[in-house]
Formats: sequence, C-alpha cells, structure tokens
Amino acid sequence: MDESSRGDDSARLGPVEALRRIAFLLERAHEPTYRVRAFRKAADVAGGLPPGELASRAREGTLTALDGIGTVTALVIEEALRGEVPVYLRRLEATEGSSLDESAARLRTALKGDLHTHSDWSDGGSPIREMAETARSLGHDYIALTDHSPRLTVANGLSADRLRAQLDVVAELNEELAPFRILTGIEVDILEDGSLDQDPDLLDRLDVVVASVHSKLRMDRVAMTKRMVAAIANPRVTVLGHCTGRIVKAGGRRGGLRPESEFDAALVFDACAAYGVAVEINSRPERLDPPKRLLRLAVEAGCHFAIDSDAHAPGQLDWQPYGCERAARCGVPPERVVNTFTAEELLAWSAAS
Repeated sequence: MDESSRGDDSARLGPVEALRRIAFLLERAHEPTYRVRAFRKAADVAGGLPPGELASRAREGTLTALDGIGTVTALVIEEALRGEVPVYLRRLEATEGSSLDESAARLRTALKGDLHTHSDWSDGGSPIREMAETARSLGHDYIALTDHSPRLTVANGLSADRLRAQLDVVAELNEELAPFRILTGIEVDILEDGSLDQDPDLLDRLDVVVASVHSKLRMDRVAMTKRMVAAIANPRVTVLGHCTGRIVKAGGRRGGLRPESEFDAALVFDACAAYGVAVEINSRPERLDPPKRLLRLAVEAGCHFAIDSDAHAPGQLDWQPYGCERAARCGVPPERVVNTFTAEELLAWSAAS
C-alpha cells in the first residue's frame, strides 16, 4: 500500500507499522532527522524480536530496556498492541489531506488581533500609537498591549504606577483610533512560587494577562510544573506565554540558544484546558514556542490557543504567519484560536473561563 494513503487504515496498524507510519509523517513534515530516525530504529528493533516477546515486554514494562526503544516509542507500541491508534500518530494525522500552506493562510486571514505585543514603555522599540496603527494596517481589529511587569528590570518592566499611567494613555488612543481597539494588558512574570508579578487589583482592570516564566528557567521539573499550574489556576490569567522559554535561533533578542524548561507538559496543558487559559503559539522566529510535539499534545488536551507575534517593533507584528504555519501543521482547530474571536467575544470567553 502507498504510504501516503494509509491514514484510513491507522486503526489496524500493528506496533511496527505504526512506528514506521509515524516516521514517514514526521519526515514529510520536515521534522528533524534524529526524530525520524528514532522511530525507524524502534520499528527495526521491534520487528526483529522473536514472536510474542514484544507483547510480553509490554506487559512487564520492560520495552525501554531494549536499545533503541525509549519512553515515547514504547508508548506507541503499547497503544498499538491494545488495538488503539497511538496518540502520537493520531496527532500527526490530524492534518492529513489538507494543504498546509492553504490552511495556514486561511488561519492568518481569520485572525482579528494579536494578544502579545510590546511598546517602548518596556523593552519595545516603538510608541504605542505606532504599534497600534501598524496592526490596523495589517488588517487587525485589535491588539493587546502587554508590556513587561516590574521584576523584569532588564526589560524596563512597568511598576504599578507606570501601568496605571499607561492605561490612561491607552484610553485616550482608543478614542482616536476607534473602531480599532488597544486591549489593556501585561506580560506578567510567573514568580518562583507561581504568583504573579503585579498588584492583583490592577490585574483585575486589564483585558488580557499573558503569564510567562522569565527567570529560573532551569528549575527542577516538579517545581516548574507546580509553578506553572499555580499561575494557570489564577483567574486573572488569559494566556500562558512561550511555555518552554526556549531559544532555537541564535542572534535573536536574547542572543544565544536556550534549551526548553522541563515540566510535566500533559499536566500543564490539562490545567490550561480546565481553567480556560489559552496556550500561546509564539511566532517569534527565535522562539517558535511551544515545540510541535508539545503543540500537538495541547491540541489533544483540548486547549484553546493564541497565535501571537510577541512583537517588540512594528515590522514584527507581521510574524504571525510563522505561528499559523505551525498551528496548521499540528492540527490546531481554528475555532479554538481565541484571537480569531472579535474583541467582544474574546473578552466574554476570558470572563467565562
């Protein structure tokens, strides 16, 4: 059977076939070669075992003792042995039969706003008005102004007094720019204990709160998970910003590369789905956060999403297509992208979450 036509038969795939199908789909999606190779190697190992040994090892929990089979590939084998479509395969096949370019373009057209932008009030390079007028010229109906919170001193984070002053400026600009709207907001630091770096009463006044980890990015996995879940559970949070904190492209705003933070992604995304917090698809080329494997996991968890530019300059507002391409590739349902909502729908969704 032709590899490209096998999606309909995925429910009948055995473990070896499922691993090879995943490798094929990853390769077609231009995923890193090492990831493709991992699934192919696992398929070779599984296929070379004596009859019955694979099932026996799955029952005993010893699959990962085999050289070439890791935690992810072992789970694929176990699910296939139970007659299930492996979750990893199901996520990959979510985009089967659709043109990624067309899907990404339709998604970009559907976006009505951008929920993560910065001005020269913190570490952006341009005035609020210029950012707003550029967003309007790109076809947006609104943007959220989300300058940094006070603990991020390197980014000239806003004290409570400066944020209050900014709210007055935004109110004046909204009178001039209507019907275009600047949503009031902040990118607030998630502190080590999961609390938020700004006056709670002031956060209550804002339209959009993007909560992000900017410090202690190498925390222990358990501690980081608790930290993130505590912030997600805060009713003031609208969006979880760039969840892994990774930097994948040298020469960006932060200089060198940075690995992903370690946390229980399934637990974090389940919390986002439960508390109505959108997972940000950060479009900055040096971030592209979350990684595609985690983005697929968030889709599976039932999360909502915000495709954001994280723009610090007017030209960066047009980076959203990068996030749209990743969303299309990972099967993000357009109806779950909150910045396809009108401003009124977005605020109603946030209030109800």
